[in-house]
Amino acid sequence: MSAILSADDLNDFINPGIACIKPVETLPKQQPANEGNPYEVTTEEKVHAAQPPPPAQISLTDCLACSGCVTSAEAVLVSLQSHSEVLDTLERYGEIKVSSNGNLDETALENDKKKVFVASVSPQTRASLAATYNVSEREAGYMINQLLSGSYGLRSGGLHGSGFTWVVDTNVMREVALVAAADEAQAAMDSPSGELKRPVLTSACPGWICYAEKTHSHILPHLSKLKSPQALTGTLLKSVISKRLGVRPDQIWHLAIMPCFDKKLEASRAELTSHTWHGQEGNAVRDVDCVITARELLMLAESRNISFPCLPRTPLPKHLRPSFPDPHIDRFLFGRKNKNAVDKDASNTIGTSGGYLHHILHSQQARHPDSTIRVQRGRNNDVVDYHLVSATGEIFFKAGRYYGFRNIQNLVRRLRPAKASRMPGASAAGRKGIVRKPGGGGAVGEGQDYAYVEVMACPGGCTNGGGQIKVGDVLTLRQAGGTGVENGSVEHQVLPLQKEWLGLVDEAYWSAGASDDEEGCDEYDVMDSGGDVAMAESHGTYLKSDMDGQAKTDIVAGVDRRKVRNLLDHWSAVTGVDRETLVCTTYRAVESDVGKSGAETSEVEKVSALAVAAGGGW
Repeated sequence: MSAILSADDLNDFINPGIACIKPVETLPKQQPANEGNPYEVTTEEKVHAAQPPPPAQISLTDCLACSGCVTSAEAVLVSLQSHSEVLDTLERYGEIKVSSNGNLDETALENDKKKVFVASVSPQTRASLAATYNVSEREAGYMINQLLSGSYGLRSGGLHGSGFTWVVDTNVMREVALVAAADEAQAAMDSPSGELKRPVLTSACPGWICYAEKTHSHILPHLSKLKSPQALTGTLLKSVISKRLGVRPDQIWHLAIMPCFDKKLEASRAELTSHTWHGQEGNAVRDVDCVITARELLMLAESRNISFPCLPRTPLPKHLRPSFPDPHIDRFLFGRKNKNAVDKDASNTIGTSGGYLHHILHSQQARHPDSTIRVQRGRNNDVVDYHLVSATGEIFFKAGRYYGFRNIQNLVRRLRPAKASRMPGASAAGRKGIVRKPGGGGAVGEGQDYAYVEVMACPGGCTNGGGQIKVGDVLTLRQAGGTGVENGSVEHQVLPLQKEWLGLVDEAYWSAGASDDEEGCDEYDVMDSGGDVAMAESHGTYLKSDMDGQAKTDIVAGVDRRKVRNLLDHWSAVTGVDRETLVCTTYRAVESDVGKSGAETSEVEKVSALAVAAGGGW
């Protein structure tokens, strides 16, 4: 496995069901198996007569397998994604060199032993590293770029001296996801009987999606059809590079650096492959070939004897960052700074998981300029209700936030369709897919007809992902890197509590964009937006223009919607694929085979089939 977790890493859990029999599978048989009754209760006498069991270990498989969520076959695919896989791939394949103007040597196209290496980095990962080494979020991003693409990083060693040609910030494609999410939520409101049912539930968290697909199929019609920023970035990079440079999809290798292990599971999905946008024959190639976390990124540097905290905290030299092969997309990906910096009150509303709910609320508010947002806290900090109230006092839009599996379970129960009563004259209320009020009342969300709910598996959001650097590792990492003491923060060598540590990571996350302008980074390219753009603040200032006789909101919460739509139109034109195919995905109900006859004998066949379907350099 790519990582071994300790029990302290699991700060939230799903109560194990009858199918959660992982410990039984790993321990030696203590009594002759009774094939006729596989769930026979073991008596106290039998336990004492048996050999002492080996110490329990919690691995990545167990972390994802609560209540049988992940099959053994999927666990094999997940385990293949690690820092070792990154190093093996760099050693196995040489790098296809791209010139400063975005062109490449045509002879490289015929060499199957070379690849174009690209990477994408999440802001939560940068925040975790920034808090660990007492640097700003921007400096942490520079250090990651230096490791992946700089002359002091991976290029300084290895058989071929290979590195990553482009390193992309997933915050850029997050803006695409936000604009598409707001349009999707509005479409669900305009067509209540459409394919997507209300409330629309965020689908960017793979842990939540895995749980819904394998335990609550009634949730699937509510899931947003949009790809996550990770998946969108993978599709954009591979589709455009393939078209513009004339390389095959399997000659492009995409590494994603994410805050949680479940993102590895997302990358293994059969729905997120080149077959959806390329249409080539043969095996599908994954849009994201490998996912590693912040901790694994440090292991990657250590494996090459590179001191991560000693890497330069400055941007890459321009000759090491060639132009992206499409000028329009190059400006969109690299032509502006990170815009995360906001005031504290706004950060509480936006959260650290992409800001889907925040953007949708302000998109709705832009349609009703005189409206206000009313906030109502739930039983804990991870449950919040948001109501948009018109000038007349009418609530016209209801939304909610549910973080953590304990809270998600409550939401799922309230969304479960009511069973038809056999009693004569029984009411049909509660059968329309709205949030139901369970026994007892008065709590936030109970009985509310939500239009949109932001759902994330980790309590506190994505900065608390399972792949982030834990507080117990900080002191060791700082001592190994020689950082912390010289900055006058000796008191922080006494480790803070986990809650305080998460506060430091969140602070680093929101510091993005607060520093001085980045050298060589242009502001918004207003010509791509169709004219001068007045930058709007994140609260209540909106620019509107008259298009085809209808008032359209152009900028919402700092996101230029015209610029995003122009990108989508251009992307579709470059690839010849319609926008919906590029940005949307599908979900399916998965039936667990745990405890069923023949499950063990079919695992090898399932692993083989899934590996072939996944493709991507294995």
